[in-house]
Amino acid sequence: MSRNETYVKAVGRALADAMRADERVFVIGEDVAEGGPYTTTAGLSEEFGRERVRNTPISEAAITGVAIGAAQSGMRPVLEIMYIDFLTLALDQLVNAAAKAHAMSGGQLTVPLVLRTQGGAGQRGGAQHSQSLESWLTHVPGLKVVMPSGAADAAGLMAAAILDPGPVVFVEHKALYFRREDVPETIEPIELGRARTVRTGDDVTIVATSRMVGEALAAAQELAEEGIEAEVIDPRTLVPFDLDTIVASVRRTNRLVVAHEAVVHGGFGAEVVAAVQEAAFDDLDAPIGRVGAPFAPIPFSPPLEDAYLPGRQQLVDAVRRLSVGSPSLRLPYIGAGLTSA
Repeated sequence: MSRNETYVKAVGRALADAMRADERVFVIGEDVAEGGPYTTTAGLSEEFGRERVRNTPISEAAITGVAIGAAQSGMRPVLEIMYIDFLTLALDQLVNAAAKAHAMSGGQLTVPLVLRTQGGAGQRGGAQHSQSLESWLTHVPGLKVVMPSGAADAAGLMAAAILDPGPVVFVEHKALYFRREDVPETIEPIELGRARTVRTGDDVTIVATSRMVGEALAAAQELAEEGIEAEVIDPRTLVPFDLDTIVASVRRTNRLVVAHEAVVHGGFGAEVVAAVQEAAFDDLDAPIGRVGAPFAPIPFSPPLEDAYLPGRQQLVDAVRRLSVGSPSLRLPYIGAGLTSA
């Protein structure tokens, strides 16, 4: 049994299920008792009360610090940082406290918290409300990083994140919130660190994250009309990362394109490229392509933001450059709005 549900409602239902199952789970953040900025937590305060759905002042450092203390005391907080851009104000708590407490205490402390936040552009939020900063988080030992691309995965991964004994950063994309998908009636946890092959193909592997998974599927459909069958893989979690699934695919297709919405420079795609070429260098028949945004602040102007965002066309162009018999295999990445690197 399943229900057709939006991404945002699927996350909210996973939260409600976890709160019903475990009284230690509570929600904390700015305006969460009123539903939060995108209605994810709507209805929770009515069911569970404001002791377990707590509004906070506008202080990301305070929200995170309180959640860490509660987690170390045996609770399971789910905190919301309204926009990933504002993680800058909570990084000291998240990186120097939450991520390190277990190791520095010799295993005596655990920090079972989930930090929910919204990333991504396309909503006319400007440069300070539209960034994709997940690569910052993947560089910190002790943090797990989750990036669901659809409603069903968002629900199952949220269930798993709440059960995890350590801190998990759960990055949701604003542009995906109101897209619908069939979600199981009973939400079961999806193992963190297990990729999903969204589309099978034999000619090229596309590894895409979050919003770019849908763009990769659209690109694969266009490429199929040209006789190029692309395999699309969604890692779902960046830490832990399912390298084995991707390497197995590359060993069949012999070509790889990595795509994310974040700027190409220093993005998580660079880690994927390095890991794959180390594991499967002899299987690659072409340089690995990279698709992402240009190295510039995100424009507020709608036409400029649309031009800035990577999508289907950049993926199609990148794959074409790596296709069988192509004389042009020299472009290491394609950034939206860029022609060379």
